[in-house]
Amino acid sequence: YCSLAVGLPSALQPFSEFSPSPQTFIKLFINLTSLPVHRFIFWSSIQLFNQSTDRPNLKMDNSNFVDILGGLILSDNEVRKKAEEQYEGIDGKSKLICLTEVALAEKASNELRLMAAVLLRKLLNSSFDESFTGLPTHMKDGIKSACLTSVVSESIDSSMRRKIGDVIAELARNLIDDDGHLDWQQLLQSMFEWAGSESVSMCEASLGIFGQFPGVFGNKQTQYVPYVKKMLLKCLHHSSFPVRALATKGTCNYLVVNDGDRGLIRDYEEVMPLLLSVVGESIGYSEDETCLKALVEMVEVLPKLFKSQVCVSIELFLSIAVKEELENSTRQLGLEGFVSFSESAPGTVRKFPQYIPRAVGICFAMMADLDDDVAEWSADDDAEDEDVMNNSVAGETALDRISCALGGKAVLPCLVATIHSAISSSDWKLRHALLMSVSATAEGCNKQMESTLDDIVGLVVGFLKDEHARVRYAACNALGQLATDFATGFQRSYHELVLPALLATLDDAGNPRIQAHAGAALVNFTEDCPKSVLRPYLDLLMQKLYRILGVNVQQFATNGKKLVLEQIVTTIASVADSAEDHFLTYYDQFMPGLKFIMANLVDKPLRLLRGKTIECISLIGLAVGKEKFLPDAADIMNLLLKYQTEMSATSEYDDDDPQVPYLISAWARMCKILGKDFQPYLAHVMPQLMKVASHKPEVAMVDDEDESLLKEEQGGWQFITMGDAQSFAIKTAGLEDKATACQMLVCYSKELKETFVDYVEPTVKLMVPLLKFYFHDGVRSASAECLPLLLECAAPKGVEFISAMWLYIFPELISAVSGEPESDVLGELLASLAKCIEVTGTQFRMFLDNAKIMELLTIVSERLEEHVNKSEERKDKRKEDDYDEEVEATLVDEDDEDVFILSKIADVLHSLFLVHKEAFLPYWEQIQLHFQKLLEAGRLWPDYQWAMCVWDDVIEFTGPASYAYAGAFLRPMIEGVANPQMEVRQACAYGCGVMAQFGGAPYLGHCDEALGNLVAAINEDDAKSFSKLLATENCISAVVKILKFGNRATSESVDALLSWLPLTEDKEEIVHVYGYICDLVESNSPLILGDNNSKLPAVVGCVASCLAEEATVDDESLTARLVAIASRIKNSPLWEHITPTLSDRQMKALGTYIPG
Repeated sequence: YCSLAVGLPSALQPFSEFSPSPQTFIKLFINLTSLPVHRFIFWSSIQLFNQSTDRPNLKMDNSNFVDILGGLILSDNEVRKKAEEQYEGIDGKSKLICLTEVALAEKASNELRLMAAVLLRKLLNSSFDESFTGLPTHMKDGIKSACLTSVVSESIDSSMRRKIGDVIAELARNLIDDDGHLDWQQLLQSMFEWAGSESVSMCEASLGIFGQFPGVFGNKQTQYVPYVKKMLLKCLHHSSFPVRALATKGTCNYLVVNDGDRGLIRDYEEVMPLLLSVVGESIGYSEDETCLKALVEMVEVLPKLFKSQVCVSIELFLSIAVKEELENSTRQLGLEGFVSFSESAPGTVRKFPQYIPRAVGICFAMMADLDDDVAEWSADDDAEDEDVMNNSVAGETALDRISCALGGKAVLPCLVATIHSAISSSDWKLRHALLMSVSATAEGCNKQMESTLDDIVGLVVGFLKDEHARVRYAACNALGQLATDFATGFQRSYHELVLPALLATLDDAGNPRIQAHAGAALVNFTEDCPKSVLRPYLDLLMQKLYRILGVNVQQFATNGKKLVLEQIVTTIASVADSAEDHFLTYYDQFMPGLKFIMANLVDKPLRLLRGKTIECISLIGLAVGKEKFLPDAADIMNLLLKYQTEMSATSEYDDDDPQVPYLISAWARMCKILGKDFQPYLAHVMPQLMKVASHKPEVAMVDDEDESLLKEEQGGWQFITMGDAQSFAIKTAGLEDKATACQMLVCYSKELKETFVDYVEPTVKLMVPLLKFYFHDGVRSASAECLPLLLECAAPKGVEFISAMWLYIFPELISAVSGEPESDVLGELLASLAKCIEVTGTQFRMFLDNAKIMELLTIVSERLEEHVNKSEERKDKRKEDDYDEEVEATLVDEDDEDVFILSKIADVLHSLFLVHKEAFLPYWEQIQLHFQKLLEAGRLWPDYQWAMCVWDDVIEFTGPASYAYAGAFLRPMIEGVANPQMEVRQACAYGCGVMAQFGGAPYLGHCDEALGNLVAAINEDDAKSFSKLLATENCISAVVKILKFGNRATSESVDALLSWLPLTEDKEEIVHVYGYICDLVESNSPLILGDNNSKLPAVVGCVASCLAEEATVDDESLTARLVAIASRIKNSPLWEHITPTLSDRQMKALGTYIPG
């Protein structure tokens, strides 16, 4: 030992004849030594390692590193920034070794050791392979052993022991391989040994590691299950509360991580009373919220585990939320427990209705917890949202979520009782809470509120004249929310009451915040307002907005206040967007002033105002059109270029610049206005756009202490907990801008097409990795939408480039489809895949090879199996004790989500059949059983519908070859024409039509059989009603195809056809039907003309009705054929006998197309 301490290399010289490598010797030495000397061996290993030939390039000695670490904990920003730069410049292996040395060095200051341990854990989390994996085995073993030794050291304090435990947990998490094997048996032995120790600190250390990484047992968990439970039960009964608290957190995390193991979960039901008891005890013990937080997270994931303790759990949560002596964050977390329970098990909570009024009351009381300093509130010139830690905001958010989760039937009666007591209250805070509760529950209680909406709107409008400013503000807020949640019926029903009241509130110049919020409510109202409703108010509305705009521009010059100015510009933009061409009247009045603001109010504090003005101008341009906007376009484009140049000159993207998203969106609107004339501006726009779209959010691994600090920090952080209880914080600043930028790239590729070709390559290299940008759904959706558009834009680059591009896109797109957790985004990914297959196959004749098709079909099969499994799970939920109509509504929503995905899978298969035709049939055989299952009895009708849609494609694109599968679909297709569900009927009718059109001789007999069902459906009394119209038109078209392609037409069948017309809705089928009419007339078929042209009045009536309905307006050639037929007949002697049979509307239509 002494020799090693003096100098390890010289100590090894006597062993030179034995000649193992120094590394081999140390490894042997470590294996032979006992635990207490492992940390000593670690230091010795480092000495030898630093002098050996296979070490990393360690350019950092320990003293320099300690200086850097010291700089990181100083409050001096300059020193800290320099230290951060130096720290980032150190390679991963050197960082790891130096951090480990400092963290485990007993003589170092506690502050330095704590910082080193925190950084070491984060390094292992973010750069494990770069820092740890490449180290020699003896060093890795030394680090592991030294960490374990440090935990049991008597000289270490509890905070340092906890941080070292966090390092151990992170190290173990990364050491587990893909098979679940952990090559660190000594850790498991130590954890059980410590947990069984009489030492409180050792119990805490073991539970701390377990709580941070409950998956530490890896693939050996099954054999450890009874020992883990025994350990946890022992610690839950421990005399030390900190031990009980850590055991509670560890148990919760362990169960959450193993939520799929039903047997294990059931085994812990008996532990629930203990957990709830400790959590309750923790509230009075200290300000530590970790137990309560762990329990709330478990409620989200495992609500059924609380089944026997529902009342106890809810009582606990609500008793915490109601205690005013507790910290706000603790009360809010208690309320979050009830909210999470309501969201994860709404049926269960509704079975205990006595708790709902209490929860609503707590939310209401929190919403009334407002600051009395109204003067300070009124003087605030920023429209920033309230502090998220504020009780008022927390109560409002909770009430919103409770109403959405439990539904209006459960929540609204409780709320009404509370509201009635507040209506006439002299306390303005209660009146404010009343109005904000209307805003919060308008979505969740939507159906139940509809019947009392007259009273609610009247009540809210009345509060616009309340004596207290904040109450009037809340009334504006409530009207805006109602306008959004009840659109567009709200606008149609209440415009006479609401618009004049809001316009009057706009005159409240003495209260800028109220004046601005009235403008915001007008934005909500006008966004979904029908033009016919808005038009009569435009003159008064625009006159008032123009006056307020002018007054506030002048006042800004003297007092610098901008809040009202910012909002009025946004309101003008919204009105223009809704009024569209009706805004032409006001264009010349507003544009000069808006251009003035854009050009002259340029100081940094005014960036938001300038951004909103840019938005307003671009929306007005879209509303009035290119012709009116063009005279101002040059000035505006020059100003945009000026700002773009200024922003591009900044080396780093400023994610706090509020004008960035407005500028990005404005450029895209200019692109829509100018079309391909926009192309020259791309060189100026794209660099900044790509920079914003490339923004990488700051992501940090956090513990409970870090999370509390970040919540207090300005700038917005979102917190998520992933598998194995890892918590991460994501800085949200810049995420919305990134999503906006990605959507603008979609706009450019869609609008500019081949003129965007120079930017295709960098854009696709940006977008493809963003398919897995899980921090923002909008980014992934935009990336998916963009890819097929980019393939089309790349056409000028040639087939070789496009082929390479498709090879780059395909594997990543498939991988994204496989792993996407959100239904909406998954639908976008599948739609993108379908469109990409179609574009590459039809436009560039590129076909997927066998390997790619097999990979794709594997994903399709997995998603179809998932669809069936989820459907079965919902069937089981309909049999559970807590099933009720609100649960049914939720299950219906889930059904709809799954059907949406099924429809997109059908789109993918449509594209494959479209491109590959009969060549796809061998692959189809591998998945067609899935679609047979969807036709089985007991399946929901959407399964029937989409299965039929896919079988329709099989027939349409493979023709007679499809008859080999007729046994699977033919009978359901023919019988489905009589299905009472119109979507099913439409799909089956379409299939009968394509049987005749593409199926050939094998199908003709079956077409004859289908005719009876088709005619019966067409002749139903209400066949032309709105709900049946599309299905009926598909039935008519199917009959036409059978008559035409099956050569089955007779005089009687053509007479019947004429009696079924006109068709107005299904543009695709309209072409087939009226095309067939033209074929018969142009060939002078007696079937349609009759003896001595006796049927000509019916023919002309058919043509005239079609033209009157503008049914063929999208098909110029077909319209021309119909007009030619009518013209020929009009010029014949028979015309005078026909006109008396036509209606005024038919005559007017003929006169429009055939003058004279």
